[in-house]
Amino acid sequence: MNTCPITYQPCSGKYSAEGLGRLFRGLDELLDLPYSADEQLREAAQRADKLSIQGVQPKLSARFVPRERTFTLVDRGGTYILKPPTPLYPKLPENEDLTMRLASAAGIEVPFHGLVYARDDSRTYFVKRFDRAGRKLKLAVEDFAQLAGLARDTKYDASMERVARIMMRFCTFPAIELVKLFRLALVCYLVGNEDMHLKNFSLITRGNKVQLSPTYDMVSTTLVLRRPEEELALPLKGKKSNLTRRDFFVYFGGERLGLTGKTIDRVAAEIQSAIVQWQRLIEVSFLSNEMKAAYLDLITARGKVLFPS
Repeated sequence: MNTCPITYQPCSGKYSAEGLGRLFRGLDELLDLPYSADEQLREAAQRADKLSIQGVQPKLSARFVPRERTFTLVDRGGTYILKPPTPLYPKLPENEDLTMRLASAAGIEVPFHGLVYARDDSRTYFVKRFDRAGRKLKLAVEDFAQLAGLARDTKYDASMERVARIMMRFCTFPAIELVKLFRLALVCYLVGNEDMHLKNFSLITRGNKVQLSPTYDMVSTTLVLRRPEEELALPLKGKKSNLTRRDFFVYFGGERLGLTGKTIDRVAAEIQSAIVQWQRLIEVSFLSNEMKAAYLDLITARGKVLFPS
């Protein structure tokens, strides 16, 4: 019995019926990407100057073509982003896919995503673009570096407090969005995502409402870097490491975000409940056994900091 890389459900083939249906209703087969991992990396390098997708990790723009039962690469008009494996960091697509699932299980909004097999049997991460509605409509999305007036090379020159101030200034209903930020900060700490810089936060306009966008680029960088010096990309209370429960709950949640004790306790309880589900997701994920054990150890250790009882 196999595990579906789109749903993590047991399946007899490469994908479950539910996984295929999530990709496209009525889909009965998903063909392998017609590129090996190396070929995808070469394509990403050749197309880099043509794409609006930014970031350090190699990316490809794609559309899913139901009649061909596979993804096709495009320079413009893509509705999906593909991230192939890279020899620099082991299991990076599997890492991002799993970490996004953990975030979703903890109540964070994420786009539709999964893993697809390539022709060399490697796995590529795919994620649906949330700044597209239908075939032509583009939603307004601005990352926090843009909103702060900072350039790409200064995306780390800020703080979690500044992120909160940006949200208070631009969000239609900041009280609602700040709860999302608090939840996201806790989850990033727990899963070891130490690369949540300003360009990985965005605001999206839906209708007439400006709100925090779905979360993206969630990776457990601790698993990739091993023994990182920092626990957060942006400092909280002036520090990036040796963070405490009080830093998150009393200072950030209460003093800086203005959340009530009842709201803070509710979010904490929901994340604690999600950790039980995280353990199952990690066990059935596509990480190596060594990485699974390291991920579980990380969450256990950081969970004891936030939830010592």
